[in-house]
Amino acid sequence: MAAITRETVTEWLGAQVAAQSLRWRLWAPVAFGGGCATYFAFRAEPPSWPLLLFAVAASGGWLAGRRLHLARAWSLCLLMLAFFALGLAVAKLRTDAVAAPIAPALEGPTVIEGWVVDVDSPGSAGARAIIAPVRIRGLAPEQTPVRIRATIKEALPPAPGEPIRLFAILNPPPAPASPGAYDFGRTAFFQRIGGVAFSLGETRSTVLPEVPWRLRLVMKINAFRFDLAKRIVARQGERAGGVAAAMTTGQEAWLDPAEVDVMRDSGLAHILSISGLHMAVVGGFAFFLVRLLVALWPWLALRVSGKKVAAWAGLLAVGTYLVVSGAPPPAERAAITAAIAFLAVLLDRQAITMHALAVAAFVVLLLQPEAIVTPGFQMSFAATAALVALVEAWPRRPKEISAPLPILAVQRTGAWIGAAVLASLVAGAATGPFAMQHFNRSAMYGLAANLATAPLSDFLIMPALALGALLEPIGLGAPFLWLAAKGIEVMLAIGGWTAGLPGAVRTIASAPEIVLPLAFLGILFCCLWRGPLRWLGLPLACAVLIWPRTPTPDLWIGDGGLQAAWMQDRQAVVARPGVRQFAVDVWTRRRGLEAVERPTEGWTCGRFSCAPETSGPVALWWGRRAPTAEQMDGLCRSAPVVSIRTVVRELPPSCGRRLVLDGLDYARGGAVELKREGPAAANRWRARWVSDVRGERPWSRYGAAEGQ
Repeated sequence: MAAITRETVTEWLGAQVAAQSLRWRLWAPVAFGGGCATYFAFRAEPPSWPLLLFAVAASGGWLAGRRLHLARAWSLCLLMLAFFALGLAVAKLRTDAVAAPIAPALEGPTVIEGWVVDVDSPGSAGARAIIAPVRIRGLAPEQTPVRIRATIKEALPPAPGEPIRLFAILNPPPAPASPGAYDFGRTAFFQRIGGVAFSLGETRSTVLPEVPWRLRLVMKINAFRFDLAKRIVARQGERAGGVAAAMTTGQEAWLDPAEVDVMRDSGLAHILSISGLHMAVVGGFAFFLVRLLVALWPWLALRVSGKKVAAWAGLLAVGTYLVVSGAPPPAERAAITAAIAFLAVLLDRQAITMHALAVAAFVVLLLQPEAIVTPGFQMSFAATAALVALVEAWPRRPKEISAPLPILAVQRTGAWIGAAVLASLVAGAATGPFAMQHFNRSAMYGLAANLATAPLSDFLIMPALALGALLEPIGLGAPFLWLAAKGIEVMLAIGGWTAGLPGAVRTIASAPEIVLPLAFLGILFCCLWRGPLRWLGLPLACAVLIWPRTPTPDLWIGDGGLQAAWMQDRQAVVARPGVRQFAVDVWTRRRGLEAVERPTEGWTCGRFSCAPETSGPVALWWGRRAPTAEQMDGLCRSAPVVSIRTVVRELPPSCGRRLVLDGLDYARGGAVELKREGPAAANRWRARWVSDVRGERPWSRYGAAEGQ
């Protein structure tokens, strides 16, 4: 055996680095994404000119380096710096471009008149619609948001294109339910949704002035989607039809929340939202169908490239599906990725390569830099990169020569099953860190459920839905929709059985914020690096799983002081069961706790307050009027932390050694986590507010109550 010397190690490392000669450019979109992510990590909004100046200087430095023929290492460093700077600048320009008015929290209900633009997914409080407001009582035209999301009383919202009048409570988009949680306000900002409304009565028709042609076109498309969804539901019934409508048109108004929970617990929830899987199936089905039809017509096959004709058909199918789905951001990202693959075919390039994926990621981030902080983008591109890396590393099996058909069938079937299992494992491993960090749950039998339903979804449900949706407007879609409904029922049965198994779902606490970017870099290193050194990224890829969690806070108080929960014996005791349940679920999952109700004994709770009789961490007052001095004295004597929804002007002497949080604190900071420091008698607490994490950004104006 040859001795291992410093020279041999150096030579081997040099060979590993040299093998990356065509892979370094793949890191440019990663650097661009790093610049976008850095922009969103700022706690204060930066001015435009330093970022633009940095981008111009860095890009000029890279171009100058190329003209001066600098060494490759220096040129690559300048390239990464330039793309990082460009990511910062593009994210800032995108923020400025989409900036729109955000509604302030009004004192009381108001009247909203506007056009129904689209039907949104239902919430716990009822059906929801996206409205383009024309007039809002109490707001000047320059204060009126471009879009608002309204929760309405009816079981089914009005169709897109309807002019309506609402009597509703209007608030700005909600802040995160706890520090570091999902920020709906930021998502709404980039969708130009400047307010959320809760209707207090039935919607009424009204007469409004004509809208611009672009909005009119959008409403007509959405009205077509809504009508198609109703047709599908009428054909298939609400259970299967609700799932089919969501998969086809993106309309989730008919989805049963219980079915959604079952799909989530079984690891199949990704099938319900239109994303890369759906675009790949629709585009791939159109591609192979057209290529087969061209091959079956010899006259045409001799005169045109069947592969390129099929690629044009795939592009048309993806574009049509994007329009029918309503073009939500995940579908737009998936359509861009699919379009680049088909363009590669048209340009006589290999469609599925890491370079094509890098171009797709760069284009998506160039158009939607905010996607870098969304779970959909992170999971989609991590999974796709892992699968492409698997394809690159997959050994090329020699073709059989004159093998008997039975043996060939067994070999091909075994190879297909092995490839499907390995692909599911790789994709699941790549998306696992993001599911743990963002959703705090892991479907333990998700691999089995996806393996069981993948052939059903890819080869039966999606093609049948595509043909059914295409033919339904002319009344010929019934056979295909019936076939898709049967497949959906089997899929739901598999999901229900899987979700009902013992230990089907495991709750996992979120890791510190820095851990997920490290895991993303580790996954990308494993995928982009060619050779055995790629496994150096594995520890980073597993960071979310192995990183120590921060100590759990002793107490959480929701925005406005309307809800509280505290840790006791690794459980989260909820002060007001059933109130702001969404916020409670978010906080308990992020901390890996099980929520339990507060015991009824030992507490004095009324219409506006709840306080412990003997010992407890917090006393709550949620009335709109400030408590009297006597009431305030009783609250302070009952608990070390007192939460008051309104502003308190004066405190009685009994509150001297108590932590009192009132309306001013919640207006400034939102929800808060409290950790006790020192002995209990000292009553010292370390607070972590939502505003501490969220910062002063364009989407964080008008701090609002959480809950959706």
